[in-house]
Amino acid sequence: MLFKSLLDWLDMKWFLLFLCVFLLIWDYVKTKTTPNFPPGPRAFPFVGNVFYLDPLSPHKYLTKMAEVHGDVYSVRLGQQVFVMVTGFKMAREALMGQADNFVSRSPSAISDRVYAGKGLFLSNGLLWKKQRRFALATLRGLGVGKGSLERAIQEESKIIQDEVSHEKGEPFNPKQMFHNGVANIICAMVFGHRFEYTDQRFQRILHVVSETMYLQSTIWAMLYEIFPSLMKILPGKHNGIFHGFEEVSGYIREELEKHKKDRDPAAPRDYIDTFLDEMETTTEPPEAGFSEANLVLCIVDLLIAGTETTYTTLLWAVLFMIKFPDVQKRVQEEIDAVVGKSRLPSMADRSSLPYTDAVIHESQRMGNILPLGVPYMTVRDTTLGGYFIPKGSNVLFNLNSVLLDENEWKTPNSFDPENFLDADGKFVRKAAFLAFSAGKRVCLGEPLARMELFLFFTSLLQKFTFSVPEGEDPSLEPAGGGIVAPQPYKICAHTR
Repeated sequence: MLFKSLLDWLDMKWFLLFLCVFLLIWDYVKTKTTPNFPPGPRAFPFVGNVFYLDPLSPHKYLTKMAEVHGDVYSVRLGQQVFVMVTGFKMAREALMGQADNFVSRSPSAISDRVYAGKGLFLSNGLLWKKQRRFALATLRGLGVGKGSLERAIQEESKIIQDEVSHEKGEPFNPKQMFHNGVANIICAMVFGHRFEYTDQRFQRILHVVSETMYLQSTIWAMLYEIFPSLMKILPGKHNGIFHGFEEVSGYIREELEKHKKDRDPAAPRDYIDTFLDEMETTTEPPEAGFSEANLVLCIVDLLIAGTETTYTTLLWAVLFMIKFPDVQKRVQEEIDAVVGKSRLPSMADRSSLPYTDAVIHESQRMGNILPLGVPYMTVRDTTLGGYFIPKGSNVLFNLNSVLLDENEWKTPNSFDPENFLDADGKFVRKAAFLAFSAGKRVCLGEPLARMELFLFFTSLLQKFTFSVPEGEDPSLEPAGGGIVAPQPYKICAHTR
């Protein structure tokens, strides 16, 4: 009996040893790279370098690795190997010099489960091309770059001014009112109407979107990307990502049903109406994505991109104003001289407000809300920085390293509007300003975001002086998240 037990133990021991060796070989083969592939730090089996990363600031470790391995190197995150592109020179070469090579999105366990290859921003091929072209045309038709949208933003700016005035100079957190105001612009374009700030369903959807974006930057999301089959059946906060997407999608489907009942095909009111019209008249194949299922996912993308990024940047801009009161004062003096106090600022004023424009751009540069952008995948074999990058490689652009590139900025690591001004005080567009990325995947909402940031920011500084509540000292260290936001802070707003 004892002898049999010993044999059984030895059999199990050899089985476990065999299994370990098999898994190690499988891991090596799966992640083996081609000759002259960009070098990188040594990685652990199965998990790679993922546990070296700070989930809230992964770009910091990745920037340090570039000091060791060069501006083009590789890093392993779970079962995926990524080529890291650091600095403006290499980013420009890839995104602009080889735009056709760096055009597809990288696969992801989370996005594959949520989008299944559909949507507006994470899709590829024919569907992406058709949906991007449709979105650009539709958003232009709904007012992007036109006076009608400008007036809508001005009206929302006035509402935010009134909300701030109600605080009567007492300390308050501006996050929710900024979130409400910015969200209402894209909601009006997508759903055909804005929401009152007291609308509880509206507040719930905004909260779910923000929470879902935050969860995607946590260790739970990293574990899901590494072990998707296992994490799919385990409890944990990663499930909140999928619950969040489903809740937002459910709300959109409700709006879609309302539109189907009362729309007039001859007079589309918004993005949903226009998409439904296209579904009825298109001659495109099903692969082009003109279906209700894809419409819902496209609207999810528009809500995230059209709300989270802009209101977060606005939070950074106001934070910089209370941290640098001399800059705030100079912005106000310029607005007073050009616009005055009797009317709201307009886009026609921007060229006459170079310092204000520089402050907004500097807030985007230092706020740096998407330090690693969105992962790419090469569509053909190529070379970059002297290294061979085969077709199907995952690529990450360290936009943080571009926006802080010492070769491109006067004072890269400090908040300094002079980074965007010449010797005569005129605004200067900088090629290294890649806050919206570049190339064929450049943010399609860039014109809308630029208009919103300028009009919201100038209207706030025109009417209020912002200061730090007594006894408080807000931090400039980011709170992290899928979209990097400042840590929660309070301000006092005094009517000028």
